[in-house]
Amino acid sequence: MSQSLTLAEIEAIARAAHEGQTDKTGQPYAQHIAAVANGVRARGGSDEQIAAGWLHDAVEDHVLSLEWLQTAELPQSVKDIVLALTKGEGEDMESYTRRILATPGALLVKEADLAHNTDPQRLAALDEATRTRLIAKYAKTRELLGLV
Repeated sequence: MSQSLTLAEIEAIARAAHEGQTDKTGQPYAQHIAAVANGVRARGGSDEQIAAGWLHDAVEDHVLSLEWLQTAELPQSVKDIVLALTKGEGEDMESYTRRILATPGALLVKEADLAHNTDPQRLAALDEATRTRLIAKYAKTRELLGLV
């Protein structure tokens, strides 16, 4: 990733942006983004995909602005993947998953995200209603992405 932020710099930016944020289980959100980035790496993802793994929720969660992403020293492919993974307010799952499938490199990052989101230990920490809702949501997402 020449003329770009390094993976270490991207990790630091992502961790700082999500500082103080927790996931649905009450764990630091940085654990999730680290798990996604590591999951991308373990699946043979490129440095650009790993960078997108670190940043995949940053714009959607409003911890980094769209303007930041547009002007950041990142390869266009990283920006494209992050944007593909940023679900719009009220956006239907079908258009969201079509965009992921249409964006080179995005599916692998989403696969790593879904793998961590459906980790049995994480799901076990949720109340039954939330767990049931999320299992159904993630199963539908996997189906629409052809990951079943």
